[in-house]
Amino acid sequence: MADGFAFEVGARLDGALGRTGVIHTPHGDIRTPAFVAVGTKATVKSVLPESVAELGAQAVLANAYHLYLQPGSDIVDAAGGLGAFMNWPGPTFTDSGGFQVMSLGAGFKKVLAMDTAGLADDDVIAPGKERLAHVDDDGVTFRSHLNGDLLRFTPEVSMRIQHELGADIMFAFDELTTLMNTRGYQESSVERTHAWAQRCLAEHARLTAERVGKPYQALFGVVQGAQYEDLRRQASRGLASLEVAGRGFDGYGIGGALEKENLGTIVGWVSSELPEDKPRHLLGISEPDDFFAAIEAGADTFDCVMPSRVARNAAIYTASGRYNVNTAASRRDFRPLEEGCDCYTCAHYTRAYLHHLFKAKEMLAATLATIHNERFTVRLVDDIRASIEAGRFAEFRTEFLGRYIAGRRQGGGLGPAEGSC
Repeated sequence: MADGFAFEVGARLDGALGRTGVIHTPHGDIRTPAFVAVGTKATVKSVLPESVAELGAQAVLANAYHLYLQPGSDIVDAAGGLGAFMNWPGPTFTDSGGFQVMSLGAGFKKVLAMDTAGLADDDVIAPGKERLAHVDDDGVTFRSHLNGDLLRFTPEVSMRIQHELGADIMFAFDELTTLMNTRGYQESSVERTHAWAQRCLAEHARLTAERVGKPYQALFGVVQGAQYEDLRRQASRGLASLEVAGRGFDGYGIGGALEKENLGTIVGWVSSELPEDKPRHLLGISEPDDFFAAIEAGADTFDCVMPSRVARNAAIYTASGRYNVNTAASRRDFRPLEEGCDCYTCAHYTRAYLHHLFKAKEMLAATLATIHNERFTVRLVDDIRASIEAGRFAEFRTEFLGRYIAGRRQGGGLGPAEGSC
């Protein structure tokens, strides 16, 4: 830990790749498996950083692309880095901006299984969207979604931005493809991402030496390859073999659009090829059933905007599925959002009150719902970690998913008192 970053493996799952562990960073430890709350623009939307800490989040992730555009990575650097800028004392992550290659290029939101019905080939683009990003072997040219300015991202640019943002863990610049890209394009993309990863390692080493006195920032390579086993394994082995000045990646991200039903299988391909002593971060995952599959297959950390995004639309996570608190069923329901939940919202407010806030379009509605959903998600992964340590992962998975999936099929979280308005 001469540079303040290290990873220790703890308990292991019998007959599987899952494990617990601890990621040590200059700003604190992360006990894994762990869910990393997403604060895209240096804020978890509608929630104070202090509240994010109180609900149990160990780390937050911000978006390099968005912070580059606004307020500017140089301003975050001058503030002392991402954590100091947003008053977050714990570990921080930044992604590379590679997601925007897909979201701006093809117009899809980041989902596991994209709705690509009727779409095909490498010109796939979401209906009603304009292609704002164009990829070449050197980098990506795209237009700002804020003002239309023509911008250029390369591996070196991404590294400079992320070094200025100062996160404890950052990701190599990669190309995120869609599930509809052809096999030939996926092959080329894996090669391109590998070449970009090597350039990121070199620039990371240069900037680390240049920015003397700054806390060390760990760099994770990102594995792509879509749904193809040979490409995923090839990409994993290729990234694991990369070194610059005797140092390789500090950990690895598992990226790309995934078929939900094959998520565990794909994560397992990647985990079995990556070094055992390095952490693995699965990008963009937050559904309960996905956590169990991915953790069993070897993923250590996760991030996703969904807990806060759906909260702003009145969707509430519970162990009995998901429900909408703005429907008539909650209008006279004076129970907490979830019975037995230990979050601040459930300790102080009722479904009826949140129903009122959403109907009245009050900003507090998003705050209180987000606190609950983020706490639910963080606590679930914490409970999975505890189940591995106690040797009862399989039993906990069966118990939790049995209740959650049954509740989801019945409408989610709706108790016997919730039939009237």
